[in-house]
Amino acid sequence: MTELLQFILDHEAAFQSTGRLASLYSDFRLQAVINPDGYSANISAWRKALTDAARAGVIPAQAGSRGLLTIPTGEELIRALESKQWGRPLALGSVIQDAVQKKELILIKDFLSSTTSIYHKSWVITPRQVVAWMLRQVGFTGTSQDRLVVGHFVSVANVEAAADAILRKQESTTTSTTSTIYSLSTFTSTFAHALHPSTPLSPTDISILLTHLSRDRAALAYDPASQTIKFKPDPTLDNPPEPVTANDTALAALTTLLASLQTQTQHLATRTTDLGAEARDAVAKGNTTGARTTLRRKRLAETTLAQRGDALARVEEVLAEVERAAGQVEVVKALQAGTGVLKGLQAEVGGVEEAERVVEGWREEVGKVEEVSGVLAEVGGEGVDEGEVEGELEALEREEREKVEAEETKKRLEALEEVERKRREEEEARMQRESKEELATGTGERQNKGVVEEDRQKDEVKEETPVRQIAEQVGELDVDANGKEATQPQSVPAVSAESS
Repeated sequence: MTELLQFILDHEAAFQSTGRLASLYSDFRLQAVINPDGYSANISAWRKALTDAARAGVIPAQAGSRGLLTIPTGEELIRALESKQWGRPLALGSVIQDAVQKKELILIKDFLSSTTSIYHKSWVITPRQVVAWMLRQVGFTGTSQDRLVVGHFVSVANVEAAADAILRKQESTTTSTTSTIYSLSTFTSTFAHALHPSTPLSPTDISILLTHLSRDRAALAYDPASQTIKFKPDPTLDNPPEPVTANDTALAALTTLLASLQTQTQHLATRTTDLGAEARDAVAKGNTTGARTTLRRKRLAETTLAQRGDALARVEEVLAEVERAAGQVEVVKALQAGTGVLKGLQAEVGGVEEAERVVEGWREEVGKVEEVSGVLAEVGGEGVDEGEVEGELEALEREEREKVEAEETKKRLEALEEVERKRREEEEARMQRESKEELATGTGERQNKGVVEEDRQKDEVKEETPVRQIAEQVGELDVDANGKEATQPQSVPAVSAESS
């Protein structure tokens, strides 16, 4: 089984059913009349399978490297799709013809040489097209045997996918005006894996992409003579890209030189490290002559590396200056554009004198409005006592303050009640703990404590009795309401220590 057939059977859902495989490999051209839906399904399945296979780089190439954007048709393609169980695909020619008619496949020479966009559609229908369409509707294809057109076709779907990937990557890496300019070599190295991570785009694929991006998408300008590529700063704008200039070509040459020096320095650094390891191995093996020769080669590589490093630093410095100058040009252009806008606005305003005249007229009209408002206020304000208004306002303010104070007092009382509640709860908890402790003690101890407590209460009663007597005697000294003095006791007995 070929690599192409294995890929299709593994990745295409339509080719993983035995019943569908029998239909796909049969001559299903007659289904265009008796079963149009089945015919369209088979055509779509084959077209998707070939497109995906081309994007994966598994379609056999006629000559040179495999392309990810092209599909070569012919006997080699049929042999690659041949199955031991189902044989050859008998309607593959109809699949290719249908894709060509729908402009999903375009011959490479037509794609590269055309001056009009592939998205341009002509609304003029020729009589030949009308007759061909009528014959296809009745099932007449002109031949009794399916013939496969031999050629090298561009897959428009793959070209669009690769172009979208390149534009996304370019948009994410654009930091200045100079980052939009490439030479053909730097463009190829930067976007070679835009469509497939492991299979790079071929030189033919790069040519197809540059044609598509410049002619059909208007996303860049390409000068084949100098091999300079210039992206639009903002690909979302509809304006065409600026043409490539001599400055752009010089800048592209600088970026190419920078990329070359970077590659060389990396290679020389690796070579220096490898030669050092080789010299150490020679010394370890006792090969003094070989070690000396290797060290000479290492010295030469180090010297070359230093030279390339100096050149790389100078080129980077030049590019930095170019980027700074380009940024200054952009600033100047922005200022010029802003100056033009300001001049246009000033012309619309009419200058300072016109602005002063407009403002003076506005002030006059505002003054008239204020005068009219004053007259109306005098008419509507008769019979209103300003003192009553102020008094009512003060009453409302006082009522509001009292309401606020009442709210604050209520909050403080609630806080005090909460504190008291917590204190009572703690007191009850303490008393419960003491009660439990008393229950835990012996009976004799409780009796002794009861006797002691009873004696203590009797002593308190004895101490309080003389005090109450003195208070009653003092109360008899009060004078009644008519000014008569009550009977005074002769003497107040002193509380002796014996009474306690």
